[in-house]
Amino acid sequence: MSAYAPKKDIVPEAEDQVVHRIRITLTSRNVKNIEKVCTDLKKGAVEKKLLVKGPVRLPTKKLVITTRKAPSGEGTNTWDRFEMRIHKRIIDLHAPSEVVKQITSISIEPGVEVDVTINDR
Repeated sequence: MSAYAPKKDIVPEAEDQVVHRIRITLTSRNVKNIEKVCTDLKKGAVEKKLLVKGPVRLPTKKLVITTRKAPSGEGTNTWDRFEMRIHKRIIDLHAPSEVVKQITSISIEPGVEVDVTINDR
């Protein structure tokens, strides 16, 4: 006997449609916006009873620019460091393409880029 409950298989509702592996990639500079979009996408997929994996948090890219404060180059050597952080999340779905259109029709926060790629099995 196992200490865990038996795993329930999640099967898409329509069996006659072709089920695709769909990868949704979200990119943003704002963490709150990207997390809100991730939770909305996942909530919509779970309500449709789809197989969902993610959101997988990829490493944050830090774009750093170091520049002199003085425009003429005279004076003390003082520097400014500017940085832009780019956050990325991946969500994988197993669903027909029509269902994904319904899920991705949610309102997307400003500054969040969504990339949807469909892979055939």
